Amino acid sequence: MTQSQTFRISTFVILNFSFLISIFLTYKEALDHLYSQLPMFQRIGAAAYKGDLSNTLKLCAMLGNPQTKYKTIHIAGTNGKGTTSHLLAAMLQAQGYKTGLYISPHYKDFRERIKFNGEYIREEAVTAFVETYREQYEKIEPSFFEITVAMAFDYFANEQVDIAVIETGMGGRLDSTNVIIPMLSVITNIGFDHMQFLGNTLPLIAGEKAGIIKQGVPVVIGETDDETAPVFIQKAKDCNSEIQFADKQVEFVLKEKTTAGMRVDISEQEQFIHQNISTELYGSFQLKNLATAWCAARAIQEQGFPLFEKAMLEGVAKVRTRTKLIGRWQFLKTDGPVVVCDSAHNEHGLKVSLPELQELPHRTLRIVLGFVNDKDLANVLPLFPTTAHFYFCKPDIPRGLDAEDSRKQAAAFGLKGFAHSSVQAALDAALANSAKEDLIFIGGSTFVVAEVV
Repeated sequence: MTQSQTFRISTFVILNFSFLISIFLTYKEALDHLYSQLPMFQRIGAAAYKGDLSNTLKLCAMLGNPQTKYKTIHIAGTNGKGTTSHLLAAMLQAQGYKTGLYISPHYKDFRERIKFNGEYIREEAVTAFVETYREQYEKIEPSFFEITVAMAFDYFANEQVDIAVIETGMGGRLDSTNVIIPMLSVITNIGFDHMQFLGNTLPLIAGEKAGIIKQGVPVVIGETDDETAPVFIQKAKDCNSEIQFADKQVEFVLKEKTTAGMRVDISEQEQFIHQNISTELYGSFQLKNLATAWCAARAIQEQGFPLFEKAMLEGVAKVRTRTKLIGRWQFLKTDGPVVVCDSAHNEHGLKVSLPELQELPHRTLRIVLGFVNDKDLANVLPLFPTTAHFYFCKPDIPRGLDAEDSRKQAAAFGLKGFAHSSVQAALDAALANSAKEDLIFIGGSTFVVAEVV
């Protein structure tokens, strides 16, 4: 190879490397703008909350109302809505539909919020959206959540999706996603969370979630509850919407649990239709999410939207693989000590999640635990086992509760341990103190889990 050829090749490599770096930095600048200049609930809490739809409607109008250009499924609920959303997306992908999925919050990567056929939104698409529309949307003064909802709607339209599964952020009635007219509404369950925004009784919270029920649009409710069922039934009646409760229609029966997932039987109307079906999900509490998603898929079929049994079973089996579902009872290490994390963070979610720990074989249970500073811990701390060894930490966000504050509050409920300087430091200490037979659980907040997945 001549010196001239070597020079040309080197120049080509350098120029292309510089080009890639330029794109990366531009993407980082776009993220910095989204994170630092727009009010973000994930970071600052209540100050970022906007309880009306006017900004989102303005943003959608600015973009040519992209949310009207494809079919949607709208999913709300206190817990389980993320898993249910991923399950439905996995089923639709398995059927061959071009499928959008919008979720929140994200764990590590902003792009987790917006997926197309299981792949994160492209970095250049994020950058292009900010560059193209920043001057216009800054006049609207949107929150971080409002702009990401608009970005998702626009991206799905540009990708010409057949259908998009849209998860609400908080509540339903005033949630920024509630500008769509879906083909199906789904409400997983109702529990106490975000009460400063949604109300301090289950019927009040249910009323906010029921706000996603639209005129003439069928609705599936995941779990029947005597306090909240009348709220949903009345709202559906007012909207002339067909309503069904998943737990009255479908049951997933646990056969076996391993760190790789579960095996289940599926029953409809008290008749087994499939047996010994595998799923990558773990935890008895996931059986309700599976039933909700299955019932929702049946409701889609009833509207004449083709979704075959084979695709539904494939979605159940490969939900993590197809959609990049993370953070929900995810095993990070399966050879001793076993390390597992879960993003359950409220009383309703922890009540069904924490009992799973007792079923995993272990000698000593060690819990890496952190919270946000606006969480009422008086209702959640009593749910943790007093026999565990605790490693308290602060998630690395402005809303994170100081580790020493967590330790002091936990001590009042008999939970003993030490405060650590970070989530990683807490996990390192738990690992250092563990024998092969021990079990380490990481949780308390989505933002704690975000630092380890």
